[in-house]
Amino acid sequence: MIQIGERAPEILGKDEMGREVRLSDFAGEKLVLYFYPKDMTSGCTAEACSLRDGFGELRKKGYRVLGVSADSEQSHQRFIAKHDLPFSLIADTDHRLAEQMGAWGEKSMYGRKYFGMLRTTFIINEEGIVEQIILPKQIKTKNHADQILSI
Repeated sequence: MIQIGERAPEILGKDEMGREVRLSDFAGEKLVLYFYPKDMTSGCTAEACSLRDGFGELRKKGYRVLGVSADSEQSHQRFIAKHDLPFSLIADTDHRLAEQMGAWGEKSMYGRKYFGMLRTTFIINEEGIVEQIILPKQIKTKNHADQILSI
């Protein structure tokens, strides 16, 4: 897992439109890079809508927001349209970025173990350095924007 004080990777992946997204695209701005398990699920929708509803305040504090899941570009397009999300989503279908950041790991559901996206948020400063990591058990999906604003 990437640690506080380390630089985030330069190549973040492709967004919902297939455009390559780089860390340098956010130079001079703070970035909320949040990883979530799956489009259209209840917890992920609550988290995305919290960030949507708090987007104005996040922007006032200098934050850009970028979501990441292993869903396809098409799935992200539908998720953005359905919930009117004002930010892009990275289609990390090969979970390369998630693995680099430490947001891919073993999970368990109903006693079955599998690997998947770990709900994790990285706060990255204007120079591309990770300043804060909000771990899966710390994230409050319905109030995630407020959590970030209170940092």
